[in-house]
Amino acid sequence: MSEPRIVPAGDSALVVEFEEKIDRAVNARVLALAARLEADPVAGVLDIVPTFRSVAVYFDPLRTPHAVLMDRLKREAAAEADVSVRRRDAVHVPVCYGGDFGPDLPAVAAFSGLSERAVIDLHAGPVYHVFMLGFAPGMAYMGTVDDRIAAPRRETPRLKVPRGSVGIAGAQTGIYPAETPGGWQIVGRTPFRPFDAARAEPFLFRPGDAVRFEAIDPSEFARLEREAT
Repeated sequence: MSEPRIVPAGDSALVVEFEEKIDRAVNARVLALAARLEADPVAGVLDIVPTFRSVAVYFDPLRTPHAVLMDRLKREAAAEADVSVRRRDAVHVPVCYGGDFGPDLPAVAAFSGLSERAVIDLHAGPVYHVFMLGFAPGMAYMGTVDDRIAAPRRETPRLKVPRGSVGIAGAQTGIYPAETPGGWQIVGRTPFRPFDAARAEPFLFRPGDAVRFEAIDPSEFARLEREAT
């Protein structure tokens, strides 16, 4: 594994960069670094943001000695990821696939050369890893999608994608937490809400979570949606 590097992002942020690829081992180093920094923060640090392969550290330059922060980041970035850290149980997400809920399921089936049922089984089969949150509050970028159904983004994005839509974009899958524009291939929808400011814990997912999708029918979707409101 290559050595991480630390680069400035303006005068109030430093970014620790690991290997330039989407990889579980690289992401484990990212999440371990973020966890160590959060557990024992440097004075003046305002926010710690993990991504696929980097950690951005935002700080108050009037309160945070730059040399102290740099020294801490170099030391922590060089440490190995603690694979013994226990994470939450897998988050199970019900999904109604196809039809109005998943208008791009036929396109993904055509891409794969498989039946729509086979696409559903392949998408709902794996345990996915949440690499990061981004784009919109609660949007979890998960992987890795089976190569056979890893269809690229749509050539023309939609102006409105309903909340709860489950999409595929190459090796990634995710759930739209709100109605937004988007270009992912929409194969289904969940009645669960990835982000709800009224909940005690607004975010359904955290970086490092395991996620499993479970196929449900429209009647079960309607029941779960009523319970969520």
